[in-house]
Amino acid sequence: MAKTGNIKISSENMMPIIKKWLYSDKDIFLREIVSNASDAITKLKKLIDLGEAEEGEPFRITVTTDEKAGTLTVEDNGIGMTEEEVETYITQIAFSGAADFVEKYEKAGGEGIIGHFGLGFYSAYMVSENIEIFTKSYRKDAPAVHWQSDGESTYTVEDCEKAGRGTKVVMHLAKEEKAYLKEFEVRSLLRKYCSFMPYEIYLNPKGTEEDKPVNTTEPLYLKQPKNCTEEEYKTFYRETFSDYNEPLFWIHLNMDYPFRLKGILYFPKVKKQVELERGQVKLYCNQVYIADNIKEVIPEFLMLLNGVIDCPDIPLNVSRSFLQNDKQVQKIASHITKKVADKLLELFRKDREKYENCWKDLATFVKFGCIKDEKFYEAVKEIIIYKNLAGEYRPIESFYGAEVSEEESKEGKEPQAVYYVSDENRQATYVKMFKDAGLDAILCDTFIDPHFISYLEYRNPTRVRFLRIDADVSQSLKDEAGEDGDKEIEEIFSAALEGKGVKVKTEKLKDAAVPAVVNVAEFTRRMSEMNSFYRMGEEDTEVTLVVNTASPAVSALKEADEEKRKLTALQIYYLALLAYRQLKPEEIGEFTRNQGELLENFLKK
Repeated sequence: MAKTGNIKISSENMMPIIKKWLYSDKDIFLREIVSNASDAITKLKKLIDLGEAEEGEPFRITVTTDEKAGTLTVEDNGIGMTEEEVETYITQIAFSGAADFVEKYEKAGGEGIIGHFGLGFYSAYMVSENIEIFTKSYRKDAPAVHWQSDGESTYTVEDCEKAGRGTKVVMHLAKEEKAYLKEFEVRSLLRKYCSFMPYEIYLNPKGTEEDKPVNTTEPLYLKQPKNCTEEEYKTFYRETFSDYNEPLFWIHLNMDYPFRLKGILYFPKVKKQVELERGQVKLYCNQVYIADNIKEVIPEFLMLLNGVIDCPDIPLNVSRSFLQNDKQVQKIASHITKKVADKLLELFRKDREKYENCWKDLATFVKFGCIKDEKFYEAVKEIIIYKNLAGEYRPIESFYGAEVSEEESKEGKEPQAVYYVSDENRQATYVKMFKDAGLDAILCDTFIDPHFISYLEYRNPTRVRFLRIDADVSQSLKDEAGEDGDKEIEEIFSAALEGKGVKVKTEKLKDAAVPAVVNVAEFTRRMSEMNSFYRMGEEDTEVTLVVNTASPAVSALKEADEEKRKLTALQIYYLALLAYRQLKPEEIGEFTRNQGELLENFLKK
């Protein structure tokens, strides 16, 4: 005889909340139902190990779609339930069957049980108008039980016929959710959420040898690193992330204390240097997919990587979608960061050539990580490398000078300048002058470098300051025999450039072939670039034209008439400006006109 009862919930308004708001994505109903099936098998395996149940047919989970009947069914051959257990674990929402089981057998261990059967089961009502459960306990002589409810506040439960132990959940899908009856849709969800579940999952099996499980029960990350081959790592990467570019290298995480954590993090090749590319770090709990890039477990900068992390000890809430605040989570995140830093240090020390070959792809990730995580910076600061003008990689700290004491700082002494190049082609004139003078500079050509060098200055205020190669004229570029300025030349250029907002100074440089260079103070340029980025103003205010008195072209101006002085001074200015940046439209017009006049005067000679 069928028995009727009320679902025991604390509020009559709880069911609509569960159905519509508890879960962030209704797709995960399938994960919850299949996870419960996995739990049921794990429980039975534990009882078999304890000698409290007998072994039977191989464990498996079967998912079946029936478009004609409008049903989606998930069936397992696990522990099953008695009528009393159905009343306890299904009708009392939020009573955790897994928690009850683990508590009972905690001395024997409850690993692999995901938990929160009640709420996980009710997620199916997000897509179902009615659900039936057919279940038979592993206990001998226990009758099979049939339970059904339309998801409101009532249910019916009665005895039924069922061949073997286990549980079958039949979901009668709502009309608007018929997409979940399509085999390709269900297969896609199973691959997303259940790819690594510990028991074989079959979708619409035909009962032949051609049936293949949709999941891998023993994913590579569960193996000991020493037992994994390079090809296995690469294959796992391709299959998991659908990326056919080989990763640079990887980190295999494998620990059991002070918390359980397994996984593989891959360093992918960078496709674009102009922006941060978000990777995909998949978080699992006991081989059940939780979500991608959960910031509480995966530090933000590590989300540039691709990887899989499985941590049974993460504290999930009842919907299994969000993490609860917990110190353990912080420890897990810190440990992952430390392992990444350790791997980078190991590669730098043991295979410097490979490290340097990978640096172009690693640089953005490492620099971003340093800015975001102080501990990460402290761990890897010795292996942050930059290419110099000779094309050789050197640790950035090797460019730093001696530390400036507090007393020296009060007297106005600044840390030694480290010159850098942001664009080798545009700054070619400056680069040549530096090379000819035996000076060195570093190459900062990624978009994150302007932020990173500011961070390095912040972290090392008494040891380093960075100047772009065109920020000033180094003392080493000047001719030591040169006189202090040339008043006449300065006046010629100041008159020619009147109204252009250009400051003129004269220096005798070692390279006589360069008539002049443009300098913009480092701080001024950084501020103007920032303002330009946020559309708050124009770039390049307070331009200084350094006129080279060693240049024959500059010296000849003293003998020229006023008109030629102005034309030539303007052209020298624009040539210097071209070596610094692109000319603005009005500057190009004046430059072109002046050039024509100069050519005309030259041909008249």
